[in-house]
Amino acid sequence: MIRVQGITDVGLVRKENQDAYAVREETLSGHTVCVVCDGMGGAAGGKLASQIAVTTYLEELEKVLTAAMNPEQLREASSYAVSLANRAIQTVAGESPEYGGMGTTLVSAITYADGAVITNVGDSRAYHISAAGITRVTTDHSLVQSMVERGDITAEEARRHPNRNLITRALGPDIDAECDGYICPMAAGEFLLLCSDGLVNTVTDQEMLSVVLHSEGLEHALEWLLQIAKEHGAPDNVTAVLLQVL
Repeated sequence: MIRVQGITDVGLVRKENQDAYAVREETLSGHTVCVVCDGMGGAAGGKLASQIAVTTYLEELEKVLTAAMNPEQLREASSYAVSLANRAIQTVAGESPEYGGMGTTLVSAITYADGAVITNVGDSRAYHISAAGITRVTTDHSLVQSMVERGDITAEEARRHPNRNLITRALGPDIDAECDGYICPMAAGEFLLLCSDGLVNTVTDQEMLSVVLHSEGLEHALEWLLQIAKEHGAPDNVTAVLLQVL
């Protein structure tokens, strides 16, 4: 059994919330599906791109998901839905000059009997949280992540780097928008946190771990994480989805 909750907030600086998220609990195929997108590109473009991505991704997935799918098949289905979401954004951008260049990140989770399949494009993240600790499942497609991998900066320096918002992959601007897929085994009592960089850049991994493990339910945990983000200035939109295996 799965329990899941989401939250999104404009933050303390931005005038518009260009993040979007959605949750489909126990779909007809038996899977729970969660997706978080962080839009970019123009006053209206980012918000539209994230909404198109969320809607298209879920619609396309629901057409193909079946209860019998194994994790590898779920990963392939998710990748296909991401490609169609990318195409949908490009179609709208091509029809309206004001939406030219709009795009969005995407991170998603599809549950199966023993865990979840994670997909990401850009720098929105997935974390696996349990009593044993917190592990980042995804790898950012960003300039600073490349610098960390080369050894030019540390992970902590990346959190404060002036170019931390420059991503190297996104839905919309990229023709193919290649995504990464991960299979994340999960046991009862464990959590999966999907979030935009508005949370990542204001709340540390250890704070995420402590809040999730010591909160009175998922809603309380998400409200607490948002409070910490705001205490740290919340310069960007903040969105998170928290899933727990019961």
